[in-house]
Amino acid sequence: MKKTTFTFLFLFFLLSVKAQDTVVKGSVKESLTYLPIEGVLVEIENTNLKTLTDQLGTFEFLNDIPFGEQVLRISKTGYVSKRFPIIVNEGVVLKIFDMSLDRDVSEIEDLFTITLTDDELNDDASGADNISGLLISSLDVFQRTAAFEFSSSFFRIRGLDSNNGTILLNGIEMNKAFNGRPQWSNWGGVNDVLRNQELALGLSPSSFTFGGVLGSTNINLRASESRPGGRITYSSSNRSYTNRVMASYASGLLANNWAYTISIGRRWGNEGFQDATSYNSNSFFASVEKKFNNTHSLGLVAIYTPNRRGKTSPNTQEVFDLKDIKYNEYWGWQDGEKRNSRIKEVSEPIIMLNHYWDLNDKTSLTTNIGYQFGKLSNSRLDYNGTDLINGFPEGGGANPSPTYYQNSPSYFERNFPNDLQFAYTALRDFQNEGQIDWNGMYDANISNSQNGGNAIYALYEDRVDDAQLTINSILNKKLNDNAILNASVGYKNLKSENFAEVLDLLGASTYLDIDGFASEINEAQNDLLNPNRLVGEGDVFKYNYNILASEVSAFAQAQFNFSKLDFYIAGNIEQTQYQREGLYQNGGFPDNSFGKGNKLSFTGFGAKAGATLKLTGKHVFNLNAGYVSRAPTIQNTFSNSRENHNVVPNISNENIMAVDVSYILRSPIVQGKLTGYYTKITDASEISFFFADGIGGDNAVFVQEILQGIDRKHLGVELGLEAQVTSRIKLKGVASVGQFTYDNNPNLYLSTEPDQESVDAGFVDGFKDFGKAQLKNYKLASGPQNAYSLGFEYRDPEFWWFGAAANFFSNTYIDVSPLTRSSNFNTDFDGNVFNDYDEDLARELLKQERFDDYMVVNLVGGKSWKIGNYYVGFFASINNLLDEIYKTGGFEQGRNANYRELRDDKALGTPVFGPKYWYGRGTTYFLNLNLRF
Repeated sequence: MKKTTFTFLFLFFLLSVKAQDTVVKGSVKESLTYLPIEGVLVEIENTNLKTLTDQLGTFEFLNDIPFGEQVLRISKTGYVSKRFPIIVNEGVVLKIFDMSLDRDVSEIEDLFTITLTDDELNDDASGADNISGLLISSLDVFQRTAAFEFSSSFFRIRGLDSNNGTILLNGIEMNKAFNGRPQWSNWGGVNDVLRNQELALGLSPSSFTFGGVLGSTNINLRASESRPGGRITYSSSNRSYTNRVMASYASGLLANNWAYTISIGRRWGNEGFQDATSYNSNSFFASVEKKFNNTHSLGLVAIYTPNRRGKTSPNTQEVFDLKDIKYNEYWGWQDGEKRNSRIKEVSEPIIMLNHYWDLNDKTSLTTNIGYQFGKLSNSRLDYNGTDLINGFPEGGGANPSPTYYQNSPSYFERNFPNDLQFAYTALRDFQNEGQIDWNGMYDANISNSQNGGNAIYALYEDRVDDAQLTINSILNKKLNDNAILNASVGYKNLKSENFAEVLDLLGASTYLDIDGFASEINEAQNDLLNPNRLVGEGDVFKYNYNILASEVSAFAQAQFNFSKLDFYIAGNIEQTQYQREGLYQNGGFPDNSFGKGNKLSFTGFGAKAGATLKLTGKHVFNLNAGYVSRAPTIQNTFSNSRENHNVVPNISNENIMAVDVSYILRSPIVQGKLTGYYTKITDASEISFFFADGIGGDNAVFVQEILQGIDRKHLGVELGLEAQVTSRIKLKGVASVGQFTYDNNPNLYLSTEPDQESVDAGFVDGFKDFGKAQLKNYKLASGPQNAYSLGFEYRDPEFWWFGAAANFFSNTYIDVSPLTRSSNFNTDFDGNVFNDYDEDLARELLKQERFDDYMVVNLVGGKSWKIGNYYVGFFASINNLLDEIYKTGGFEQGRNANYRELRDDKALGTPVFGPKYWYGRGTTYFLNLNLRF
């Protein structure tokens, strides 16, 4: 009897203890069908607690649940995420059953990825560099707005270049070694398979990489983790392409433990918003995965997205006034069709092999092998074709550009002020024609060929054929309930073949491969090993060299998560090597161009740390700080790699110090984030190429401008707010106020051909040191430094939605010319200051141009229908509804290199060598219709 009583009391005690456990449990169903949804991510915000719903749509939290007011968040790809305020009491079982998720009918993510991957994210023709592609999966209202609303103005988060962020596909970094930027078109047109992403903003920790000061995005392409189902899409637009079709299907994990995902697509158009901007792109994606057991899986991914598009020109104010924002100087009529001379083509397939090894329930190791190869080309016209006359090259044609300065009305107004008939004739001709004369170039070539000569004009392309191998292993280990270790090691090897190739000799059969501007026959040879070589279509000419690069890297990170405090610490180290291998012996640099140059080696490292204080469920504070020392890019290491082995003087690592602090508000109705940031970049380098008048007095020289030891300062405040004022209406407000400036006076060097002209201009062996460029406190040309947005979104229970936003931009500045802010600006040929130099006038001439402020209004909306087991979705967007005309960027031409040249040119109402600008698009639309199953 005593034993029975004791046993009963013991069991009662256990049940009582069990009953006192704190539990949160519930279920999630689809709002339309009311069926359970499996695989919904359920998480308690600002904690490390997260789980997935099972086949019945249920979930349960048992351990380490924080008490008090919390927010429960439920999300799944293809559905609209929801947040539920809850109160957790100790020893109480909280039941939240039958929470519902709505299908994501807005298609905002799809609209965004379409817009960004196809819309000049990183187009050398536009001079734009847009980091919005890093923000595809962001749930932060500021980041989303920067991506959706600000990208068309080429707004840059914190004024930073996209090489400060890292893009990975299946853990393999996609940033190019040449300039550090992602080549977005390498995976353009396969939007549906890019949705599964992990985004780390700023310095925040990533499980895959150390990242940059702008953060990182890893796009998960595993077939077994893709949402099962299919999708067929048709789109129409007047932006970059006019039509798009795409189809994709994901099997999910099949019964035989295989999974596959495929996507094919095509985008095309004869002309986008700007004149003659043809677009032609095909896309193919395949991912196959085999799960051998609960420990090992092997995946294979192939991506091939060849893209061919017509480029657009920057234009002076004079050209814009005579034409409009759609004008493009690069094309002309041929046989009744518009032919663009500047075509950019990218064809770089990617193949990846990924091994996933779950050593146990706390440790995983992923090993990746990636290989990318193919070509990137940019075509252009050459008009310096010559013939050998008495052993020396003679000939050459007129510059075919319709905006060449000697064709402009301002040129005739300046040089023939007493006879304005010439200026009027030039104005009338430009307004009536103003395009490339293809027939005239054919006639000139055919005529010269019939007289035994070579091509005067030729269409050629600058080619970069890269082959890169990447190998890495990524370790993720849960040390205990509060600590996670991330680590990786990696190796990259790149061979980059760089050359020019003849595309079209325009009616001729040969082209003399020499430099028509050289003053001596040996200097004129592009390749002394093959002097006076005649080339035909398909031949390599002008320059030919390889860049060999390798990188070894390692990264480690520890993350700690507690109920009130999360923090992390991370570090990385990289060893980078570059070497140039010349395949031509250039006549201007016979002893410094052929064979392999010196091997350059850079050791980079980074360290960062951060903490998140969860004061309550509503109020959160975050602090991040980091320091990065990284190798210069290939682009900013070699001063003129097409002709010689020369490197930037005093080349060194680029160093970045960054810190940011944020306050985050998360309530059931209002969510917001306020961030203050400071970033300092030191010892950076930049290289530019242009023709300059007024070097060392009145000399005209084609130069490479080398700016070394640049310091930049970026500081500002970011604010994002959104309020769910009703179940249907959400209000959004965003502000970014920044100041991005040069923070020192960097060193300025010029290099050029070592000929008599350069000697007359004061160059020694083709090189001249101009001392400091007075750039401190000039604004950086990084898009609008201030941007604001106010908008709303309405979602109707009948599955239609509508949104609008008004966006205001200010403090956009032109890119200033360093040369005109150096000692060259006020120095005559004898080394003395110009005797007519006026400091007040000079100050006015060098004042940085600030573009007009502007506002852009965007609309977006859509509707979806469920027809049996199929979902039909439609959405449309209108950008720049009010057809605002605005400048997105521009640069001062370096042609007027000294005080007298610039003074005389600006004395005209319309300068001959005025700045060149890029303009935003007028009113554009995007329509999308899709079927999901």
